[in-house]
Amino acid sequence: MEFLINTGNRTLDPLQGEVLILGGGVAGCAASIALARKGRSVTLIERELTPRHKVCGEFLSGEALEDLHALGIDIASLGAVPIDYVRLAAARRAAEAPLPFPAASLTRKALDTALIAEAIAAGVNVQRGRTVQTLSRSATNMWHVSLDDGTTHEAPTVFLATGKHDLRGHQRPDDPKRWVAFKMYFRLAPAQAAELARASELMLYPGGYGGIQPVEGGIANLCCVVQQKYLARAGHRWENFLASMQKDCPHLAMRLAGAQPLLDKPIAITHIPYGYIRRTTDDGLYCIGDQAAVIPSFTGDGISIALHTARCAAAAYLEAVPAPVFQANLRSTLLSQMRLAEFAADGLNNSFARAVLPFCLRVWPGVMRVTAKLTRVTQPPPIATQAVAS
Repeated sequence: MEFLINTGNRTLDPLQGEVLILGGGVAGCAASIALARKGRSVTLIERELTPRHKVCGEFLSGEALEDLHALGIDIASLGAVPIDYVRLAAARRAAEAPLPFPAASLTRKALDTALIAEAIAAGVNVQRGRTVQTLSRSATNMWHVSLDDGTTHEAPTVFLATGKHDLRGHQRPDDPKRWVAFKMYFRLAPAQAAELARASELMLYPGGYGGIQPVEGGIANLCCVVQQKYLARAGHRWENFLASMQKDCPHLAMRLAGAQPLLDKPIAITHIPYGYIRRTTDDGLYCIGDQAAVIPSFTGDGISIALHTARCAAAAYLEAVPAPVFQANLRSTLLSQMRLAEFAADGLNNSFARAVLPFCLRVWPGVMRVTAKLTRVTQPPPIATQAVAS
């Protein structure tokens, strides 16, 4: 016997579901929670059986904190560490400035665990341990998703939230600089842990940059990126690259003196198209998180953008804004911030800038606060129905 459920002004077969969300990271979970709370039928498909550590700086800006609070995530109860200062270190110099907004640090494993739990509590049908093989549009204007276990799903609307992992047929452009990112947790020596407390430190070195900051449990997260041609000089080996970073940035060597690595090997990922902003999308396909925009890591704005794009996409869908219009509006909203971040990232990779930046910041620390403000995602009303010219 077939039965139907009413969802406002439309009637849907509950076996199809109203919305499919591909990816259970920050963006996917945030969108699923927002939609489920508005009474939509949501199925979220996540490839990992349980949340795990990911390559991420794990910095939560003021905007991210606002969005997480609205989603019902109490980061203090999860052990989040307040971050009050940012430090920039290059060569043998370092400079410090207070952050112009509240911030915190929390491991992605803890954050993703809390978001998945909140999504389930909101009524989202969460399917874990399932990998999406294909995503295609049928002749009947339905999205067809096939999974690795042979099952399929159909829905009129899909949110693409697969993060740094692209789906076949929906790839982002190639990364011309061939960035490689690494992440390692350390237990610092007591004196160094005390020095790092409540600060996020940005380290500069040839071919890239890295950040280290405290996270819950009294440990530190070192997350760093490097262009592949520079990694090749270290024989593509983590231990050689880490030694090279410390040689080029003595401040990092000081921080890691006597530190105990907590993972058997670093978590790594390649193909990070920094500066990418999606121009358009197909009807019924809302792209969010890293599938919408990839900001340079030094800004610490990745989680904020994931939450921002999820919130705006959910609002656009609920207001019946077509996905192509939403995507164009989102691009317009983020473009100036992304271009400024790209310009700053190019400066960080300049040898002269690495030599003089810490000195300049000591003389004028306010420039660090200004840069931090300009590369933030603002919190305007969610993107709505205005059209944007292509």
